[in-house]
Amino acid sequence: MGNCQAVDAAALVVLHPDGKQERMYWPVTAAEIMKSNPGHYVSIIIPIPVSGDSDNNTVVRFTRVKLLRPTETLVLGRAYRLVTTEEVMKVMKAKKQAKM
Repeated sequence: MGNCQAVDAAALVVLHPDGKQERMYWPVTAAEIMKSNPGHYVSIIIPIPVSGDSDNNTVVRFTRVKLLRPTETLVLGRAYRLVTTEEVMKVMKAKKQAKM
């Protein structure tokens, strides 16, 4: 009964743009994921906790997204997200415009 948490920690999760969640129970490279999902990059989801006001003890969680190189191995117990090529190009273009 209580073993489901141990199994979840031994899996990695890939979140697809359509909301589908894919669980894998073995390490894979980002290149393998990208080959099976053409037109997408693999990004790691990095949670960043931010404390609320001193009156309000709630913690708001923001996430930062980092693209992985094709040679990088996805680690068990972590969450990853597929990002479309269009999304990546849009962000890169916006960053370039901000520098000008």
